[in-house]
Amino acid sequence: MPPHRIAIGAIFTESNHLCGTLTPLDSFTRTELRRGEELLAATGGVLGGALAHLRGRNVEIVPLLFASACPGGPLTADCYRVLRDDLLARLRAALPVDGVLMPLHGAAAVDGLGSLDEDLITAVRALVGPDVPLVATLDCHAHVTAGMVANANALLAWETYPHRDTFTTGERGARLLADCVEGLIRPAMAMAKVPVIVGGFMGSTDDGPFAEVMRYTKSLEQQPGVLSTSAFLVQPHLDLPGMGGGGLVVTDGDPALAVSLATGIAQMYWRLRFALEPRIWTPAEAIADAARQPPGTILLLETADCAGGGACGDSIHALAALVAAQLPVRSLAPVVDPAAAALCHTHQPGDTVSLLLGHQIDPRWGQPLPLTARIEALTDGRFVYSGGIWEGQAGEMGPTAWLRAGNVDILVTSFATYDWADEQFRAIGMDPAAARFVVVKNPMNYRVGYAGRFVAAYVLDTPGATPASLRHVRFSRLERPYFPADEEIPGLEPVLLRGR
Repeated sequence: MPPHRIAIGAIFTESNHLCGTLTPLDSFTRTELRRGEELLAATGGVLGGALAHLRGRNVEIVPLLFASACPGGPLTADCYRVLRDDLLARLRAALPVDGVLMPLHGAAAVDGLGSLDEDLITAVRALVGPDVPLVATLDCHAHVTAGMVANANALLAWETYPHRDTFTTGERGARLLADCVEGLIRPAMAMAKVPVIVGGFMGSTDDGPFAEVMRYTKSLEQQPGVLSTSAFLVQPHLDLPGMGGGGLVVTDGDPALAVSLATGIAQMYWRLRFALEPRIWTPAEAIADAARQPPGTILLLETADCAGGGACGDSIHALAALVAAQLPVRSLAPVVDPAAAALCHTHQPGDTVSLLLGHQIDPRWGQPLPLTARIEALTDGRFVYSGGIWEGQAGEMGPTAWLRAGNVDILVTSFATYDWADEQFRAIGMDPAAARFVVVKNPMNYRVGYAGRFVAAYVLDTPGATPASLRHVRFSRLERPYFPADEEIPGLEPVLLRGR
């Protein structure tokens, strides 16, 4: 019997409607854009895991296109058209196929369109027809829509946050698809959602309220007939109808069981909603409170400017507080400011420059900081990710400078990059381990990237496109009621999305 032909391809990124910019095509070319046979060289992440499993099955892998980029604003219409048309043209030329695997994120959006993931899954379904199995893997922050559930045979999400299981999730998705193609299973899927819109800080799967939800969700896989279970936070910085978190269950031919179990996950998630809101501090409060902490590194988590959630990385609220405090200890802070980086690159290390720093890309969130600083080092901004989604891959900060203002060391980059650990600091010679304060613009990855290397972490209450709490954000497309804008919703029942 000839091997089954399984096509694989996706457009992978996370979008943010609170960000004041759009994502162009060069964000993908700068990060990861694999066409055709280039996909087969992937060894890490969800794509690498999927390929590793498929190579052990009796299948012919049909590579399409895989494009990934650092989170940002919605894709421009032109960017999406180019990537979508390329992927669909390759699929059309490869038909017929016996299955399709799509390693998506699930929270991508296109300017003027809405959900990228729904549109792409729907387009692929239209090409391959109603009977070809289609499986997609998702981030656990995906915005799962009715169209995604209706047009896929199975959706399954990453199980960890911080994300440590992208590779194994790729394997799980490939296994489920291959089993379906071979006729070993008949997936039946249901998603149950409740309108909880919260930031990611309390969403760890190591401890806390979402860890409790995830443990319960994964325990359901021990039941007979259950193929896969997923718990979802939602990317809370989207602004789309029907957003919310909850549970998704895939059973072997038992849609009623899928509905029942998914509903139970969503109800549990709703009960824990208040525990998903973090305590937050102003930068000045956090710096003052740190005086009672033992010796060691203090992390200031400026989560409102998280490039990994789609912010621009150009905020200087924490940086400005450190400069104003005139502390006798070393501090490190990053900022994305291409104009400042370009100015520094017209000088030499050792020179002193005066400049306006920060809030140049998305100026809605604050005013630039007037600063005079010494240039310590200049680089081209290349580094290698030590973990996370792009582990082992090259990162590109663009022209980069290390400035020193008093005891504050500032990493000035041209492009926003995903914040996993301290690779960006170390790439230019900065040493976070020697600092008392380090500004980290991520609500979760610091738990892994700085594990064992900090004595306290403070979640900052600063303006930005990825705030720690959504309590004061006013959406235009997301309908009321939703938590935390509405703490109680009488008579709430989870919204059910039923699969094929």
